[in-house]
Amino acid sequence: MDSQPAFDVIPALPELLLFIAGLLLLVLGSLRERDAARLVTPLAILSLIVAAFVVIGGDKTAAPILGGHFVHDSFAAFLKVVILAGSAASILLAQGYLRNQDLDRFEYPLLILFASLGMCMMVSANSLLALYMALELQSLPLYVMAAFNRDQLRSTEAGLKYFVLGALASGMLLYGCSLVYGFTGTLSFTALADLLRPGETGVASLGIGALVGLVFVAAGLAFKLSAVPFHMWTPDVYEGAPTPVTAFFAAAPKVAAVGLTLRVLMQPFGAVAGEWQQIIVFISVASMLLGAFAAIGQTNIKRLLAYSGIGHIGFALVGLAAGTERGVYAVLIYMTIYVVMTLGTFAAVLMMRRQGRYVETIDDLAGLSRRQPMLALAFAIFMFSLAGIPPLAGFFGKLYVFMAAIEAGLTPLAVIGVLASVVGAYYYLRIVKLIYFDAPAEAFDRPDRVELQAVLGVCAVLVLGFILIPGPLLATAQAAAAALMP
Repeated sequence: MDSQPAFDVIPALPELLLFIAGLLLLVLGSLRERDAARLVTPLAILSLIVAAFVVIGGDKTAAPILGGHFVHDSFAAFLKVVILAGSAASILLAQGYLRNQDLDRFEYPLLILFASLGMCMMVSANSLLALYMALELQSLPLYVMAAFNRDQLRSTEAGLKYFVLGALASGMLLYGCSLVYGFTGTLSFTALADLLRPGETGVASLGIGALVGLVFVAAGLAFKLSAVPFHMWTPDVYEGAPTPVTAFFAAAPKVAAVGLTLRVLMQPFGAVAGEWQQIIVFISVASMLLGAFAAIGQTNIKRLLAYSGIGHIGFALVGLAAGTERGVYAVLIYMTIYVVMTLGTFAAVLMMRRQGRYVETIDDLAGLSRRQPMLALAFAIFMFSLAGIPPLAGFFGKLYVFMAAIEAGLTPLAVIGVLASVVGAYYYLRIVKLIYFDAPAEAFDRPDRVELQAVLGVCAVLVLGFILIPGPLLATAQAAAAALMP
């Protein structure tokens, strides 16, 4: 893979578009104080959509630029489209909530725009230096977003917790990168892969110093994934942050973190998969089990979805633990389906409003089918899919990662995943039972935001329609997985 000239930035055109759009919209928002949010929001969404089409229409041949620190290939392109689409949908979800809560400021879509820039750079990082810079560019806007409702104690507390624990995780990640560099002498993923390529003995070896560094890198990435044992921030931040912020946290940043983890472990350290496979298996099992059992007693739906997200990251890591192209393929499919299910679920949660006040208690959903049957149906679709009930998309996501694990000889891991999925189905089905069989609670306000209904409807159709038209997703995921493998 020959390096292109340093001045050739065409492979990074989507990132350049996002950067320029962010700067221009920042100036526009500062100049138009009264109607800034009304102008900046649709332009931010348009910028994300244009960047996604540039990715789709661009050349996906592996092209390292900027001194080899940045690479654009089919793997990065696949994830960038999911990230940009998820970010645009997150901005749409937020509009009604922000106006009702008197939080309609032009900074909100800009924060998502700059976070999306960081996420796109994360999945294209081709060195430890680019990895860290992109991760911080993504994280800084998220810290601000968690505390966006600064007049509410829960929101400021969520922002502070996320910032403090995020700084700790960033320190661990940077320390791990420095150890890997110190013991290998390179920051480049390509150079690391060449260094660790099996020699005459046919066995690749990673020195103890670099291995310790890799453990610290994995710990830093696990925080961004909200995987056990670095999940502590997730329930509190999900519950305390404004609901649209929680929806964004649960979607696009998770995809970027998973994509970065796949690139780090499968490309430079793919030859020494035996060294890190045990770590991923432990994190996967712990996340699946915690997500399955800790959510059972939750009464706040956002907190329940936080534990649900931890569990789903555990399922995604089952595919990574396989350490094969089939495993990467399964993870890409799983994360795409997860983003759709999550955004749809949060769109439904944002419709839980009584007399202008948003409610978050699971018991508030009681008897919803008799008051708002279409919203109840959407809730049921997403709950069944998150539980992995066939023939919905969530079932196939889990099926692919479990099959990848079995093919890689990790049958016990797949069995644990199936059992955790069965346990987790309890709290999803409990919500369906409340909606359809319990006595009706007070009715919710009628939804008055077209964009909220649009996101809800599109996500429900995608979850239902995957079984009918799976080909495009499966084909692009296959090409993306093949591009990642050395």
